[in-house]
Amino acid sequence: MTFSILTFDQKTGVYAGAAATGSLCVGGWVLRGDIESGLCASQGTAPSTFWRDDAMRQLYAGKRAADVVSALTRPDNGRAHRQLAVLDMLGGTAGYTGAASVPYADHIATPNLIVAGNMIKSRNVLEALIAGYETSAASPPARLVSALQAAQAAGSDVRGLQSAALLVLSPDAPPIDLRIDDSATPLKDLAALARKVGEPPYANWLHETPVQTDRERAP
Repeated sequence: MTFSILTFDQKTGVYAGAAATGSLCVGGWVLRGDIESGLCASQGTAPSTFWRDDAMRQLYAGKRAADVVSALTRPDNGRAHRQLAVLDMLGGTAGYTGAASVPYADHIATPNLIVAGNMIKSRNVLEALIAGYETSAASPPARLVSALQAAQAAGSDVRGLQSAALLVLSPDAPPIDLRIDDSATPLKDLAALARKVGEPPYANWLHETPVQTDRERAP
């Protein structure tokens, strides 16, 4: 039903994640993040918003990704129908794919990056997500769009795509939280929106707002 990617850039301190699905409102359901904590993606046949929100609370408290995944998935009797991907404040990653997830379903976790997907054509979709991100030298939003586009070209959600979202958290820039909730061409629309965010006049205004490195910044 959904494929997602979570990343951390050790050099810049930027956390960046994206997701796409063949249903509505993937950003609202799946992605969460905090500049001081990390990122998570909760998805699946019956995705748990409690996993998503509890993961962020635990990350904020300083827990590592593997401990968060274990703590949330083990006691949940419905875990077979869910997926969880977590990236912690140090770039540690961990994931869970329930046994009843609609195939193809799996996740790939490496330092600073984790991808997950269910109801996708094959593992190639996950590998394309990684390659699409790692081979791009563009801005974080554009790299995420490239990753989603590569995954779509590799087989995508088997139903096609209806919504897409991205989240970029930077120490020295305001959050970029973009969502296409219902579209026949969500990746095209997401790419267009990401370009607009990086252009004047909107981009100029972003330089006046508080950021982690300057919480009192103003015009």
